[in-house]
Amino acid sequence: MLDVFLTVDVEVWCNGWEDLDAKFPAAFRRYIYGPTRKGDYGLPYQLRQLRDYGLTGVFFVEPLFSTRFGPDPLVEILGLIREEGHEIQLHLHTEWVDESNQPLLDNVSRKRQYLRYFSLEEQTILIQAGVLLIESAGAPRVNAFRAGGFGFNRDTLRALNVNQIAFDSSYNASMLGQDSGVSPEMPLVEPVECEGVYEYPMTVFDGGLGGLRHAQLTACSYQEMEGLLWQSLESGRKAFVILSHNFELLNPSMDRPDEIVIERFHKLCSFLDRHRDCFRVRGFHGLMPVSVPVQPAPLTSPVWKTGFRILEQGLLRRLR
Repeated sequence: MLDVFLTVDVEVWCNGWEDLDAKFPAAFRRYIYGPTRKGDYGLPYQLRQLRDYGLTGVFFVEPLFSTRFGPDPLVEILGLIREEGHEIQLHLHTEWVDESNQPLLDNVSRKRQYLRYFSLEEQTILIQAGVLLIESAGAPRVNAFRAGGFGFNRDTLRALNVNQIAFDSSYNASMLGQDSGVSPEMPLVEPVECEGVYEYPMTVFDGGLGGLRHAQLTACSYQEMEGLLWQSLESGRKAFVILSHNFELLNPSMDRPDEIVIERFHKLCSFLDRHRDCFRVRGFHGLMPVSVPVQPAPLTSPVWKTGFRILEQGLLRRLR
């Protein structure tokens, strides 16, 4: 059995930092509900589809925005997730720190995009604030974390340990991972214990064109995803971590459903539903952690599948 984590980063953005309070109501509806002429394709759609396939999703929810706009939108988001029986975990985008109406840190007057740009003490405070915001909005205690933009470092793991959060999923070997100070000598692709926390990295693969790519609905085709899952199982991997976002089933303008990504989503869910004897879709609550001392090489995917994806996404761009 291979543990598969269907993770969704839940975020709300106002597409700029001017006139935030005026823009927020429309931005909230657009990012969370995803209304289009063909129906809504945001967070509730994802939640229902996972439920219909009998799969558990892990929803890393960003709560710092609520320090600007009040608790009600966060309560609404968490209520949607809890109603469908999925797992809630913590996600932080530190771009909100200087926008807060209730100061989160002293002397913060400019944006710092990544959590790694803050000191250990500051990271500890921000993570604690995020935990309290999630709990006060009605969710159970979190035990897993992901930094916004994968921008974490070893201090983040130390801060998580102080806050009694056992799992992190911020390491992405295709984005900032080896700059984090965690496994700088080689890409981290399997779970490992570090600074008292168990790191469950994003699943990445080599598609034959140079560089690594992470397992994300918008970043790889269904054919690639299915092949990587079988390869992981057959090679004895311990975890397969997939990334998504609450707005990922929409086109970049967020006014139409992205039919190709929606099809990938349904095919992936159907595949995991059919192969429950091989793949255990789960969350971090109740997880018995593992630590792999010798990291294997990243997964690989044939060049012909990469080519198919490039053609598919070329079609996607034309449709948009």
